[in-house]
Amino acid sequence: MFLKIDPKSLDLNAFSAIGEKWMLITAGTKEKCNTMTASWGALGVLWGAPMATVYIRPQRYTKEFVDENEYFTLSFFPEQYRQQLSLCGTKSGREVDKVKECGFTVAEGEGGAPYFEQAELVLVCRKRMAVPMDPAAMPEDVKEKWYEGDYHTMYWGEIVEALVQA
Repeated sequence: MFLKIDPKSLDLNAFSAIGEKWMLITAGTKEKCNTMTASWGALGVLWGAPMATVYIRPQRYTKEFVDENEYFTLSFFPEQYRQQLSLCGTKSGREVDKVKECGFTVAEGEGGAPYFEQAELVLVCRKRMAVPMDPAAMPEDVKEKWYEGDYHTMYWGEIVEALVQA
């Protein structure tokens, strides 16, 4: 069972939660959604609101769902789900039903945004802006290390609902 809390009351180390433990970015509907593992992102404040920033490469199937919907979710899991998070980062939803493979139960947040009941924290985000990264504005060493022409789109999502396991 989840409790709704004020996002500003979160006591979360974003460096660890995103960069080391990972998160799932999910969009679509309860009936048809896709999810992907992400280890890049940020949490902060923009335009006076709690905001999450995520980065999605053009070839990711989840990008289609994020582009087509107003809301997306970020789900954070206990360590026991590491194998499922790995699967969601290496398999494409075009070829595998990741929700079924992982044994996840889909629930619905604000705006009909899909998330997973197995998560320990869920941030429901209303998409506020999406901008393709401009390779001309990137340092050469970053392009050489992280890219082969498949530059991310940056998404800013206002955190409209924060849910924690009771």
